[in-house]
Amino acid sequence: MSRTNFQELLDAGVHFGHLARKWNPKMAPYIFDQKNGIHIIDLHKTIGKIDEAAEEMKQLAKSGRKILFVATKKQAKDLVKEKATAVNMPSVTERWAGGMLTNFPTIRKAVKKMSTIDKMKEDGTFDKLAKRERLQVDRQRAKLEKNLGSIRDMSRLPSALFVIDVQKEANAVKEANRLNIPVFAMVDTCCDPTPIDYVIPANDDATKSIECVMNILCAAIQEGLDERKLEKDKEAVEEPEAEEAAAKPAAARKLRARKSAAPAEEKAEEKVEPKAEEPAEAPAE
Repeated sequence: MSRTNFQELLDAGVHFGHLARKWNPKMAPYIFDQKNGIHIIDLHKTIGKIDEAAEEMKQLAKSGRKILFVATKKQAKDLVKEKATAVNMPSVTERWAGGMLTNFPTIRKAVKKMSTIDKMKEDGTFDKLAKRERLQVDRQRAKLEKNLGSIRDMSRLPSALFVIDVQKEANAVKEANRLNIPVFAMVDTCCDPTPIDYVIPANDDATKSIECVMNILCAAIQEGLDERKLEKDKEAVEEPEAEEAAAKPAAARKLRARKSAAPAEEKAEEKVEPKAEEPAEAPAE
């Protein structure tokens, strides 16, 4: 069963591509027609690609992996941050820092710097600094929070990337390709789909179009998270039952061992029991 329908995508304007003169010929398989100098995306193919991407994202979430959402364009960043946070996924919506994936240890150090500043504020060290130093530290903390705050809990490289506008986020796509991290992306008619593993042909400029696709994908991720939680709860219930079941045969074996040992002990006691002494003969007169 499809996760979306033709009318839903049509109403959101997902089918509007870029100007025909700005198209990328590699997107030809996903283009339905041209109208008033604008390419029209084939929504039947978009539906198939959304379903494929959603199922894969669901499996990633179910296995406990993280998907990094990347969207720094004005009309997408707030929406993407909100949707990604709702499903407990990291996001980059302000600026893609060069080496965020390929130089991940350095990025982690910057994130730890935020934690260090927070600890300084908690233990009172921050208050002992001069006023000018406090202002500098506050500015540094605010800058780190803005650029890296959303990946604060990402302790390892993500298992996949979801990108909106592959031209604008070209550096993110290149880094993911270099590290063999799968890339999901909304790809417009002016973009090159070659570096993308899961192409979703769609309008990547309109907020409604972005929201429509994001809703479907985030719903799939939530399904995966819910299924993971159910499995964990089931395992937590089954574990004590399995231990109890395993304990019963062990107890039965011990009982049988004790019963079989009892007669043997009785026989051993009988053997050890000393013979009664015969009365001494009376001396002859």
